[in-house]
Amino acid sequence: MPYSAEISRANPSCILFMIDQSFSMSDPFGGGDHHIKKKDAVADVINKLLQNFVIKCAKDEGVRDYYYIGVIGYGNQVGPAFGGGLVNREIVPISQIAETPARVEERVKKIPDGAGGIIEQSIKFPVWFDAIASGGTPMCQALLFAQDILLGWLNEHPDCFPPLVINITDGEATDGNPSSIAQNLKSLKSSDGEVLLFNVHLSSYKGIPIQFPATEAGLPEEYAKLLFNMSSILPDSIKETAAKEGYPVSDGTRGFVFNADMVALINFLDIGTRPSNIRQTSQ
Repeated sequence: MPYSAEISRANPSCILFMIDQSFSMSDPFGGGDHHIKKKDAVADVINKLLQNFVIKCAKDEGVRDYYYIGVIGYGNQVGPAFGGGLVNREIVPISQIAETPARVEERVKKIPDGAGGIIEQSIKFPVWFDAIASGGTPMCQALLFAQDILLGWLNEHPDCFPPLVINITDGEATDGNPSSIAQNLKSLKSSDGEVLLFNVHLSSYKGIPIQFPATEAGLPEEYAKLLFNMSSILPDSIKETAAKEGYPVSDGTRGFVFNADMVALINFLDIGTRPSNIRQTSQ
């Protein structure tokens, strides 16, 4: 069966995040999230996701390199978006990510006090990726950059669980139609299956997110339909996870969410990256 390769230190997998850093990412979310700028929300979610990967790969002897992760930013320029000691690194093993945050911030987290109230607790929040919003949306160039990275990765890891690319954007590409480039990216493959491309469209206006659709019929605009068709059909493992979370899924369900708010963004990334997490072995 495709998409069934075990992930181990001997056969790691790869995840690439493509992050829109155009000027419009400084706008707030639509709906009830007007106080949150999209660029800040995405940065926090990606940093938290990286921290979760570190925790899940941590064993008694240290962090095991089940994953290599890259973050590509595209706005004024296209390139690696890690900061600090990982600057200009295209793809990084999770153990090095664990060891090299750009900084560790003090954050305040509100938690229940057990008596019906809320208390504030200080927590450590490692930061690898900073919020940026400037320039246009060169998505075609970013997809080509991702393709180059994965060509090298697949050459070195021909039997890996297929790489996953997650593109997070709030608007149309400003450097052409990305459809054919996305198709070329998805045609890359390991012996276990083709590269997966998921797309997240961030909300700028009120409206219920459309998550994991199986058809473009309910999408209200042509660019949303383009992103839907660019997105990969969910492998069975991810489809099962989405179904368990209450999403209606079918054979045509794709890795796509339209008009995502903060909650939809978090849920989508959690579901999209979870199946490979549970394939960790003792190797």
